[in-house]
Amino acid sequence: MRENRLRTMWKAGEAAVNGWLAIPNSFSAETMAHQGWDTLTIDLQHGVVDYQAMVGMLQAISTTPTVPVVRVPWLEPGILMKTLDAGAYGVICPMVSTREDAQKLVAYTSYAPKGTRSFGPVRALLYGGADYPQYANDTIVRFAMIETAQALDNLDDILSVEGLDAIYIGPSDLSLALGCKPAFDEVDPKAAQAIDHILARAKAHGVVAGIHNGAPEAALARIAKGFQFVTVGSDARLMAAGAQAVVSKMKAGRTASDAGSGSY
Repeated sequence: MRENRLRTMWKAGEAAVNGWLAIPNSFSAETMAHQGWDTLTIDLQHGVVDYQAMVGMLQAISTTPTVPVVRVPWLEPGILMKTLDAGAYGVICPMVSTREDAQKLVAYTSYAPKGTRSFGPVRALLYGGADYPQYANDTIVRFAMIETAQALDNLDDILSVEGLDAIYIGPSDLSLALGCKPAFDEVDPKAAQAIDHILARAKAHGVVAGIHNGAPEAALARIAKGFQFVTVGSDARLMAAGAQAVVSKMKAGRTASDAGSGSY
């Protein structure tokens, strides 16, 4: 079976730099994949990507060594299983708030006897290899998103679930749950304290911690703290920022040229 480089990096103590895909297009996904990201996450929870678009995006990512990850819309067995059947090597599940939620996540993404995943890895066989069914349980990476007040209350119970590989912090939802303003990087002190607490408990349980970030500087600071999976921007935000920089430069230059020509 094809190696999951995400697991290899974590085993070596390295942090993975993750990109985010919000544009439902295989060419934009392919372009992002060729920029050297360790992993790319296709977002089915928010935005405009549907299942069919996701399949094409997974195929595009497969042209590179980048590890394909998908954030599913919800803790629902059907979409989790279809996402893995399409060839995702990692799944991020939002709003995991209890031990039972985490147990369901592991069960839905694992073949029997470990779990209840139905057999039908149609594209996963092409991506992972002919022996995919034999090794899938130990190769796929399962992230539980910790982003609710209830999840904080049940944190140790969630982290102790066998088969849960990693947690992923959504700073904005976590901030809202704690009565703070939503933010990625400059979170309120109460949210910052909660993030540090989640990271510490994850380390204690031997579970990898990941987090969403808005800027490289924040992501690097969180790697220094011990996070091993950091998201830095999305394709849509990067495109907008790049286009804005070009347009601003052109408009500034045009204004200077008009002033220099003496035109009124």
